[in-house]
Amino acid sequence: MKNKMALIFIAVMALVLTGCGAGQQDSKENEEEASEYAQALDVLNAVVDTYAEEDLFSMYGGDSEHAVMDAPGTFDIQKKEELTDTFGFPESEYDKIDGAASMVHMMNANTFTGVVYHLKDSTDMDAFADALKENVLSKQWVCGQPDTLVLMRVGNAYVIAVYGEAGLVETFQTNVLSAVDGAQVMTETPIV
Repeated sequence: MKNKMALIFIAVMALVLTGCGAGQQDSKENEEEASEYAQALDVLNAVVDTYAEEDLFSMYGGDSEHAVMDAPGTFDIQKKEELTDTFGFPESEYDKIDGAASMVHMMNANTFTGVVYHLKDSTDMDAFADALKENVLSKQWVCGQPDTLVLMRVGNAYVIAVYGEAGLVETFQTNVLSAVDGAQVMTETPIV
């Protein structure tokens, strides 16, 4: 009887230890996935690097105080009014991000605007995307109206919002899906 109990105990311990090891491996894989893009700008740089030369356009990135010419740039999220005015970011979501980067067409933001938001750990990504979509679609457009809005996710850390001329948005979306690991389309909708 003691031998049977000992064997059962050993079998249970082996299963428990195997389960703990798998949990540690899953945790390690999640950390690696999250750390692949250390900041929002890394995501946009990966996308821009995949553009064919003939598809690139004159752009600037970042916020008005720290604008970068012909490249994406980090956006200072403390500039809340600019974040809302420029990108249609909903005021209710300010406390849910801890980083952002942008790339905007030099001619007109309505021609093309791409923004990557880094979400805080506890943020509900779907609710965040819904609020962002609603706010962008209700935005009052000046100097023309964009054709399309696309929202994408990258793992559990980033939401990408892009709007503008349909062809430019489609090229960007294709490049995101081919260049950024874990990228998935959340929504694609015309702006009317």
